[in-house]
Amino acid sequence: MTVPDSVLASVYNSQHADWHQHENGKGWVYKTAHVDKTVYLHPSSIVSDNARVSDNARVSDNALVYGNALVYGNALVSDNALVYGNALVYGNALVSGNAQVSGDARVYGNALVSDNARVYGNAQVSGDARVYGNALVSDNARVSDNARVSDNALVYGNALVSGNALVYGNAQVSGDARALSPLYIQGTRHAVTLCSHTQIAIGCHVHDIKDWQKHYRAIGKKNGYSKEQIAEYRAYINLCAKTAKQFAK
Repeated sequence: MTVPDSVLASVYNSQHADWHQHENGKGWVYKTAHVDKTVYLHPSSIVSDNARVSDNARVSDNALVYGNALVYGNALVSDNALVYGNALVYGNALVSGNAQVSGDARVYGNALVSDNARVYGNAQVSGDARVYGNALVSDNARVSDNARVSDNALVYGNALVSGNALVYGNAQVSGDARALSPLYIQGTRHAVTLCSHTQIAIGCHVHDIKDWQKHYRAIGKKNGYSKEQIAEYRAYINLCAKTAKQFAK
């Protein structure tokens, strides 16, 4: 049996004898990995290390499952997606595109992680939630129900995004925030996000609300804002502060 070079290269110093083709789909399985007979494994897919794929799960196209990852139930990992580390993908979940699920992350239910999105740390994506674009979900964050996280959005810390929440653009949700939909404003210079009950993100700067209210003028000048823009962003900061009080009730 001739094992493709791309398969051999996926595990350092592996040999032809270390691999076999799965009977259902002819995908490649490393000697220490396990793939149930009921699983479909596409000819270009690879399962290696101590990874396990079971039940009616499918791994297709150029997808890789490795490390100690588990894929089971009716889950599908497709395209160029990677599932690795101690990650779990199960239920009817779909991981596709160039998406990555890693660390101790879990994707389950009918959740979708696609495009260039990444879910890692202890993060969980569940229900009918969608994480796509270049979005990142990390730490202990939870995205559930019908929530959507997309574009360049970040959800991290102990944040919870649920219900019909939409987190998109350059929005950030962090800390202990519990968001049905975070306040997100695209200003004339940078996006403004109420990223938790106590913090505001403007561009790449994240500060406590009180610090923004006290130092907004100095921060604006340092970053080249005009007087008009400083006044504009002061109004955004005050709106965020008012909204945060409402969320905290």
